[in-house]
Amino acid sequence: MGDRNWILLGAPGAGKGTQAQRLIDTYRLPQISTGDMLREAKRAGTALGKQAAGYMDRGALVPDELVIGLIAERLDQPDAQQGFILDGFPRTVPQAEALGQVLAERGRQLTRVVAIEVPEAVLVPRLTGRRSCPKCGAPYHVMFKPPVKEGLCDVDGTALVQRADDTEVTVRARLETYRNQTAPLIAYYRAKGLLREVDGQGELGAVFQRVQEALA
Repeated sequence: MGDRNWILLGAPGAGKGTQAQRLIDTYRLPQISTGDMLREAKRAGTALGKQAAGYMDRGALVPDELVIGLIAERLDQPDAQQGFILDGFPRTVPQAEALGQVLAERGRQLTRVVAIEVPEAVLVPRLTGRRSCPKCGAPYHVMFKPPVKEGLCDVDGTALVQRADDTEVTVRARLETYRNQTAPLIAYYRAKGLLREVDGQGELGAVFQRVQEALA
């Protein structure tokens, strides 16, 4: 298949994280997650890491050029030479253009962008149904993994809670932000002939098979 330089796109709740993990396990590729990368750079105390830490410590967004610099450093590491899965970047067309430039400077290019598509009518109940135990952290879902006794943890009987960002108002706002940010990105990669859209509904294995076919 040659280089496997992939981007995975998907709205919150679309199952992108699960599918990314399956790709990592199957193809032995590193997942380049901007969040993980920023935290690691900060911990390692590299020059770029120290700059990024200044923004992170005051809760500000790390500028694009700094994130791109960190991605460039990450792409030069040995484990990324045969390919990578980019997660959480790019989010905008300018970021996509900058990424293209970084890859071109290294004689590389993206090979595929896969967008996992799930209708909002499915995503909202997926996300708003999540619950967890505040004591032991056990995860539940009112539809897919309900506790034996409604609202109570199977492990220790503690009342289950819903995360603040899983309420319906917040979920719909998160989905709208994703749509607004990602729609231009999808159009950008479609115009380059790199985009494949995959139905993210159904059994996880079936979705994974569709993702693999889209990447082939």
